[in-house]
Amino acid sequence: MLTMGWFSTGRGEGSLGLLQKVQEAIERGQLSAKIQFVFSNREPGEAEGSDHFFQQVNDYGIPLVTLSSQHFRRERGGGPFSRHRLDFDREVMKRLEGYEPDVCVFAGYGLITDVEMCNRYTMLNLHPALPGGPVGTWQQVIWKLIEDRAKESGVYIHLATEDLDMGPVLTYCSFPLTGEAFDPLWSEIEGRSVEDMKAAEGEELPLFQLIRKEGIKRERPLLLETLKALANGDIRVEGRRPLDASGNPTGGPSLNEAIERALEEGG
Repeated sequence: MLTMGWFSTGRGEGSLGLLQKVQEAIERGQLSAKIQFVFSNREPGEAEGSDHFFQQVNDYGIPLVTLSSQHFRRERGGGPFSRHRLDFDREVMKRLEGYEPDVCVFAGYGLITDVEMCNRYTMLNLHPALPGGPVGTWQQVIWKLIEDRAKESGVYIHLATEDLDMGPVLTYCSFPLTGEAFDPLWSEIEGRSVEDMKAAEGEELPLFQLIRKEGIKRERPLLLETLKALANGDIRVEGRRPLDASGNPTGGPSLNEAIERALEEGG
């Protein structure tokens, strides 16, 4: 059985949906795993979205561990969080003593972790791009795709390291940014700069919205299929290296077939 720690800020429906997808698969016997704990860098009462997330965690009977990064930063003199990151992570690890998960999943976790935490846990992070594609927040990724007039994007799951979004890839999936739905939206922005689009429509830009929609609907099945591969031994991690079932290094296989099949079956 695969044991997991779950890190999430729990800000909205995306974070909640990822947790629900995995926990429901566990309860149905589709995934041989257990979530040992959920950690959030928010505390109860801090925000409506995270409070809703915490209620679901409690309903599942999963131990919830919290430490507000905002409160932590203010109590230590404020300034950029990077100044406090190592101390914060050390306090988090102290609160998680006693848990020994096989992997930790970052699912909507709003913080970058320090190298000590990267070395302490095997951590999986989901990034909304193709391997080798844009890095940064999901918003930055989408604007870069638009700026580059990209023809394809995707989602990948990688080992979290001190190099942001650059750890070894475990799995990925891809999808086209062309076709019946996309082509008219690309035509609408012909000749416009990203700066103009940001100022005029911002994230309400229809092309921005569609790219986000196509990516986010693949995040849940990709995470679930990756965890199944880890639980079944099809993929394993040793010394920060993803290996296949035979112990050979794997370059991060495409799970397109499984992901598209899951979407056809209702996601």
